[in-house]
Amino acid sequence: MKLKDILQGHGKRQIIGVEPNCTVREAMQLIVKKKIGALLVQENKQKLVGIITERDILWHMFDNEESVFDKMVEDIMTRKVIVGIPDDDIEVAEQFMTFNRFRHLPVVEGDKVVGLISIGDLVKSQIGSLKVENRYLTDYITGKYPA
Repeated sequence: MKLKDILQGHGKRQIIGVEPNCTVREAMQLIVKKKIGALLVQENKQKLVGIITERDILWHMFDNEESVFDKMVEDIMTRKVIVGIPDDDIEVAEQFMTFNRFRHLPVVEGDKVVGLISIGDLVKSQIGSLKVENRYLTDYITGKYPA
């Protein structure tokens, strides 16, 4: 299965992002309102320049005495973003996420962001595949297929 298959399952899901000069307070309000874990940071709503997650905000709250909410997103965002491409196998995405310890993978085509895959999306896709495989194996073992 490919990342593009997961994105197709998302349908026309909106890619939610913020500008780098947005405040962390505004970003967190959007994360809470939309019930999501990450926001893409894009200049002019197009060029991907980073990602900010609820974890980023929480860690900065803990590490800093001053209010993190008054800072700009660009001050705490992750700048070196690992991305996937639509033709990547989901196993490749899993390895990226596991090895680098992150939960959200932007998917790009050229310079354009075409989606965002979460670790939950990958788990769901694998569960579906395992259920299908389990059914076929069960049917085979119990003799439901003609010989």
